[in-house]
Amino acid sequence: MCLFIPIVTEVGSTVSSEPPGRRLRGLRGLRKPAKKRPAGPPPATAPADSGTPEPPAESGDSIIHAALYRDGHRVSTHETLADTFQQQRAAAGTLAWIGLHRPTPAELVTLASEFDLHPLAVEDALEAHQRPKLERYGGTLFVVLRAARYLDDAEEVDFGELHVFVGRDFVITVRHGGAPDLSAVRHRMEDTPELLKRGPEAVLYAILDAVVDGYAPVVDGVQNDIDEIETEVFGGDPGVSRRIYELSREVVEFQRATRPLNGMLENLTAGFEKYAIDEELRRYLRDVADHALHTTERVDGFRQALQDILTVNATLVNQQQNAEMRALAEAGFEQNEEIKKISAWAAILFAPTLVGTIYGMNFHSMPELHWALGYPFAVVLMAMVCTGLYVVFKRRGWL
Repeated sequence: MCLFIPIVTEVGSTVSSEPPGRRLRGLRGLRKPAKKRPAGPPPATAPADSGTPEPPAESGDSIIHAALYRDGHRVSTHETLADTFQQQRAAAGTLAWIGLHRPTPAELVTLASEFDLHPLAVEDALEAHQRPKLERYGGTLFVVLRAARYLDDAEEVDFGELHVFVGRDFVITVRHGGAPDLSAVRHRMEDTPELLKRGPEAVLYAILDAVVDGYAPVVDGVQNDIDEIETEVFGGDPGVSRRIYELSREVVEFQRATRPLNGMLENLTAGFEKYAIDEELRRYLRDVADHALHTTERVDGFRQALQDILTVNATLVNQQQNAEMRALAEAGFEQNEEIKKISAWAAILFAPTLVGTIYGMNFHSMPELHWALGYPFAVVLMAMVCTGLYVVFKRRGWL
C-alpha cells in the first residue's frame, strides 16, 4: 500500500523540490543517488550484499528499536542500522520500523542514503525546533509532531518533538525530548497484527493517535492549574500574577502544538479518500481528527480563561492598592490633626512663658519694676494672649 497523498505545506504550498539557493547547514550535498532496492528476494546465485557498499557502522546509542515486519508480525529485530538494511534487502515484502532518539548526523545520512530521504526533511529532523507540519518529498511523507506530557511534581508541561518519515516499506521516527512514549505504540501495533499489516499508513495513524491521546492528561493538568489560580486570585496571593504569566506561556506553546494538527489531518484524510486507502484506516484517522479538534477547542478556551483571570487579578490588585492608599491617606489626615492640636497648645503655652520670662528679668532699670499694678498686669496680659490664641486656633479647627 503506497502513500500517494497530495500534501501541502503549512499554509498550502505544495512541496515538490528543494528551494533554489538554500544552503543546508551541516548537510550540504546530503542527497545521494538512490539505491535500487530490489522488489523481491535477490537471486540465489548472488549474495544479498554483492555490488552494494555496506553503510558505515553505527554506535547504536541513539537507536531505540529497529525491527522488520511482514503481514503484521515481527520478522526480526536488529541492533544496528546496517543489519536492518541488509536483512530488509534479503527479505522482500517487509516493513522496516526504526525508532531513533536524537540521532547523530552520520546516522541520518545513512538513513537518507538507504531510503532516499530529502535533504530538507533530514535537516529538519536533525535540527529539531520545528512547528507541526505535513510534507511530501517524492515518495516519502514527512510529518512533524509536538508531543506533550504533564509533570505533576513541577506542575508544568514538558514538550517533545517527533519527526516521522513514512515510505512504501519503512517508517522512521526521530524523537527529541521525553514525549511521546513510542514503545507503547509499538506494543499496541504488535498486539493487533490485523492493523499493523495494513502498512505504513497504519503505523502513522497509531503514532498520531498516541500523540493526540497524550494531550488529554495535559489538558486535565492545565485545567487543574487554572482552577488553583482562580482560588489564589480571590485569596489575594501576591505571587499569582507570575504563575498566570508562566501558565499562559505554556498554553501558547500548547496551541502551537495542537492548532496545525487540524489542517494536517484534513489533508491526510483527503489523501486517504482520494487514493482509496483502507476504509478502516480512514475511520480511525477521522476519530483522531475529532480528538484533536476537541483538544484545540479546550486549549483555546484555556487561553481566554487565563486572559480573563489576568484581567480580574489586575482589577483586584488595583482595588487593594486603592484601599491601601485610602488607609494611608486617612492615617495621614489623622496624624495631621494631631499635629495641629499639639502645635496649637504649644503656641498657647508659649505666650505666657514669653511674658513671664520678660517680666522675670529683674533689671533695676525696668520701668515696671516698682509699679504696684505690674504683677496683675502681667497676669492679665498672659491670660489675654492665651485666650486670644485659643479663640484663633478654635476657629481654624486646630482645636
